[in-house]
Amino acid sequence: MTKAPTTDEVRTLEEHERRLVFDTFSNDDAWELGSRLVALARERDVAVTIGIRRGAQRLFHYALPGTSADNDVWIARKSAVVEHYGESSFLVGARFRAKGRTFEDSSRLDTDRFAAHGGAFPVRVRGTGVVGVVAVSGLPQAEDHALVVEAVRCHLA
Repeated sequence: MTKAPTTDEVRTLEEHERRLVFDTFSNDDAWELGSRLVALARERDVAVTIGIRRGAQRLFHYALPGTSADNDVWIARKSAVVEHYGESSFLVGARFRAKGRTFEDSSRLDTDRFAAHGGAFPVRVRGTGVVGVVAVSGLPQAEDHALVVEAVRCHLA
């Protein structure tokens, strides 16, 4: 088990969610955001799978060389956490760990369908709420989360 996050670390994750809000989210936004993630992954020579959905519709999916179908399963499980809680999968897991518990033991959700590991981030539209998910799988969870946050931050700038 990883070390419990500090209160400041949880606050930082919460701040990501407060600040990284879209005015709108179109199919073109999904394409641009997904393409930015692919470019970042290629620049860093990392093997990740990227998925972006709005509601039940998949708008973007790309698997870089070195990934496998397991990454698709991780994206689905992490995205399910975002859809259930309306917050990033990393923040949800961090809150459980900060309380000295694990998501797997305490959430009462099917761990075959839900994973509170970093890498899935809510697509939140101002005045509307969460409309979708952008997710990455392939790196350690903090790095998956950081990659998504960086790409969303750049997209919104």
